[in-house]
Amino acid sequence: MELVVKNIKGKDTSKKVSLSELVFGIEPNDHAIYLDVKQFLANQRQGTHKSKEKGEITASTKKIKKQKGTGGARAGSLKSPLFKGGGRVFGPQPRDYEFKLNIKQKRLARKSALSYKVKEGALMIVEDFDIAKPQTKEYADILNNLKVLNKKSILVLSELNKNVYLSSRNLKGAKVITASQINTYDLMNANSVILAESSVKTLENILSK
Repeated sequence: MELVVKNIKGKDTSKKVSLSELVFGIEPNDHAIYLDVKQFLANQRQGTHKSKEKGEITASTKKIKKQKGTGGARAGSLKSPLFKGGGRVFGPQPRDYEFKLNIKQKRLARKSALSYKVKEGALMIVEDFDIAKPQTKEYADILNNLKVLNKKSILVLSELNKNVYLSSRNLKGAKVITASQINTYDLMNANSVILAESSVKTLENILSK
């Protein structure tokens, strides 16, 4: 499978990159994608939610009314969940939402996501480029040339380029990561995946293990 390499002007060059069928051309596994996205979102949760139960409420323990003769139900404490300001029954408690997912499952999910993008025509390859200094307008012009400026896009570099990364931060929907940071959620969430030419081999080495 070959894709034509584009330049930052959005024009096709004479270069072509051969994509590995084992990474970019597999039969996508939807369940693997589901599990990897589920784990990614679960790991973002702080899990610091907390409500007080009856034993944690500070209030008088004096019996608030006599046991019998009132015509109503018995009431022994203002801490009861039945009263305003009382404890909550089975309320949320701090917990860790993280769960384990095998590395082979993660690689399968990422290869599946990349294969989906290739099938949809939502993956492109651009020549390696640099930006002299962090400048949002320059990166926006590149995205505009590639016709992805107002779409969710993810640019994958072989290694960190600080100027390119900083230039992208103020653009809504634009994300820049390295090949080692790639994840299924970002791939599936993006309308367009842009691979820097040098990142292709790096990706294939990471996902072919």
